[in-house]
Amino acid sequence: MLDIQSHVSLKPYNTFGIDAKARYWVEIDAEEQLSTLFQLTEFLTVPKLILGGGSNVLFTRDFEGLAIKIAIQGITLVREDDAHVYVKAGAGVNWHQFVLFCVRNGYAGLENLSLIPGTTGAAPMQNIGAYGVEIEQVFDQLEAVDVQTGEIRVFTHADCRFGYRESVFKHEAKGRYIISSVTLRLNKKPVFHTEYGAIRETLASMGVSDDQLSIKVISEAVIRIRRSKLPDPAEIGNAGSFFKNPEISKDDYERLKASYPTLPGYPTGDQTVKVPAGWLIEQCGWKGKRIGNAGVHAKQALVLVNYGGATGADILNVARSVQQAVEEKFGIRLNPEVNII
Repeated sequence: MLDIQSHVSLKPYNTFGIDAKARYWVEIDAEEQLSTLFQLTEFLTVPKLILGGGSNVLFTRDFEGLAIKIAIQGITLVREDDAHVYVKAGAGVNWHQFVLFCVRNGYAGLENLSLIPGTTGAAPMQNIGAYGVEIEQVFDQLEAVDVQTGEIRVFTHADCRFGYRESVFKHEAKGRYIISSVTLRLNKKPVFHTEYGAIRETLASMGVSDDQLSIKVISEAVIRIRRSKLPDPAEIGNAGSFFKNPEISKDDYERLKASYPTLPGYPTGDQTVKVPAGWLIEQCGWKGKRIGNAGVHAKQALVLVNYGGATGADILNVARSVQQAVEEKFGIRLNPEVNII
């Protein structure tokens, strides 16, 4: 039974805590409900917005369409072979809880992605990543409902056309499909990724030596790091990393490195170097800076925050000011990771 409501506040459904409203609103907890929804002729031409955990969206205005909250649950072991297990999760499953489920069961590959906010269905859309791991490395397939026909389509790895914080669902397929489930191919034998960020130092502070490594301790280390740097959305409104880490050519990186010797860089293997956006923002003096009720977090310059009462326009104003400062100083244009409505 679909319960479509009108003029619903989206404040509880976005981690920035912006009080925008949706003209129409519905919560979906079963794949069949999506098919039913798209048979309703009165909503065929209405703009649609898909919400998972609301952790990657900034509302700058009310949404004059149908907001669809995906709450499909369930985790299932689909199959396994000698090296892998294939685990399917409903699109509404909380991502961190899914990671913890896999860690508890010894399914390796997601431990570096612990404590990322949001839902499992949103993870492949954004190709989420952290600490040297991206979801595309363990992705098998997903199921999505065609909003025009109500039919279910299976997307393979190739179909998703993953890139850095990119997928086909942010481009050609944007607005055409709603992800209902995701299946990941996880490892029975773990491959540990400890070279990125402060993982090694954190493991050392935990008293963990190389011969004591496990997916559990890596997950715990990542959780410690994220909690030490990132504000809890329940306490202060934010959407995690607001900007993507830019990739620049090796020549441009070397030129900047000559002027800024401490500039960090991570070669990507395709003649480009990934530069931490947070470092660039901090060098421009924006770390901890506040304009009214919006600003840049004091511990992590990549995170924009709502101190309480900020509008989406206030947050966007800070974002644009940060972009301008970085571009003027370094000649690098930062692109938002957050979906701006």
